[in-house]
Amino acid sequence: MKRAISLLGLLACTVAGAQAPASSTSASAAPSAPTAAAAVDAAAAAQASTASGAQQFQLANGMQLIVQPDRRAPTALHMVWVRVGAMDEVDGTSGVAHVLEHMMFKGSTKLAPGEFSRRVAALGGSENAFTSLDYTGYYQQIPSDRLEQVMRLEADRFAHNRWPDAEFRKEIEVVKEERRMRTEDQPRALLIEQLSAATFTASPYRRPVVGWMSDLDAMTPADVRQFHRQWYVPANAAVVVVGDVDVRKVRALAENTYGRIPARAVPVRKPRAEPPQMGLRRITVKAPAEQAYVALAFRAPTLARVEALTDADRDALALVVLSAVLSGYDGARLERALSQGPERVADNVGSGASVVGRGPGMFMLTGVPAQGKTAQQVEDALRAEVARVAREGVGSAELERVKTQWVASTVYQRDSLHGQASDLGSNWVQGLPLDAEDRLLTLLRAITPEQVQAVAQRYFGDDQLTVATLAPQPLDPQRKRPAAAAGAMRH
Repeated sequence: MKRAISLLGLLACTVAGAQAPASSTSASAAPSAPTAAAAVDAAAAAQASTASGAQQFQLANGMQLIVQPDRRAPTALHMVWVRVGAMDEVDGTSGVAHVLEHMMFKGSTKLAPGEFSRRVAALGGSENAFTSLDYTGYYQQIPSDRLEQVMRLEADRFAHNRWPDAEFRKEIEVVKEERRMRTEDQPRALLIEQLSAATFTASPYRRPVVGWMSDLDAMTPADVRQFHRQWYVPANAAVVVVGDVDVRKVRALAENTYGRIPARAVPVRKPRAEPPQMGLRRITVKAPAEQAYVALAFRAPTLARVEALTDADRDALALVVLSAVLSGYDGARLERALSQGPERVADNVGSGASVVGRGPGMFMLTGVPAQGKTAQQVEDALRAEVARVAREGVGSAELERVKTQWVASTVYQRDSLHGQASDLGSNWVQGLPLDAEDRLLTLLRAITPEQVQAVAQRYFGDDQLTVATLAPQPLDPQRKRPAAAAGAMRH
């Protein structure tokens, strides 16, 4: 691969970048401690463990704890993963999961706005957060002897996030500017947003993580507080700690911090299955840009498990291998066929198999036309390369090359505490075992040329295709985004 990336990250990649409220205690109420018997039971045995030493426990209130010792340096990576993201929002409040992520830094019953970050910095740590379609996460990397302090800070804001309305009014403007800078002023990102909206009908994957601007304009502090009450409950979250730590000590710290948060029910999630597509869909996006751009999105199966595989699981894995064959390394098939030589039709091409997630899967092909070439020519050439695989197959040596790169990339990824913690948290969110990375690597290495050819034949017809084309409009040299707003963004 061109850069180190975890296998789960690879399988979840894309080419771009109404539930009833749960009952809640007052935000100012003191947390009740679990009974001693419950604490002992929760700490008695790991639910799961791996050969690398990762262990998983359930606290008395239902929160999960995953600990991975790595003693190469006196540092630790502490993460909280919440199984809630943009797909759990309802129409009219798109973007609320991401807005809540921002507001989690704006105070609690114990901390003033901004004090969380100041305290982490004073401990010698760094911190940030992220929101996706499937999950929200928060992390701090600190000296390992400061772990208790950040666990107390994070448990406090998880259970008792509180801020004045004035902080919301300021921060919602930051989020709006983030949307302008990262989507509305980026023609390719804008196209991918429109492509998702056209590809999915019932699935909440049709909505952008950052939210539609009209929903951000209409959002209220009550919307954000309600979302927090609904979803930030212990049984919907996992704490992941990787680094120079003792498992038993981390478990005791978790019980004394997160374990004291009262248990509450996770809201019931209604199924929102995507109906079958009934024919080719095509959209054109007009935006100021220097070059055209085309993106083809094909419906794809998702990987639901890494043992006792179904046919859909096997197809999902084979599609990942197909994407790697097409564009997984410098000089791969798409680059050689479309972007090299005097007859090249594209300046840039790519593919991506997004087959791990709580929603539907997608396989995407993208391209930027070369000078004098059209988006239609690039679209035709991209489809021709997939058709070539469907007709002629791929060679064993070609597959072995991408599989060897995956092995190297996986080993490199494990040098990073953040990489290890992200893998463990992602596994938990998707309901996969702790050692999913190792199992995925074994499964991917077992994919045959015949399986790759079969999925190329099965998933690339018109009836499951949505095409989005960027039609460049004149650039406005006078239009610039305010630098001050950009500096206010966290991530």
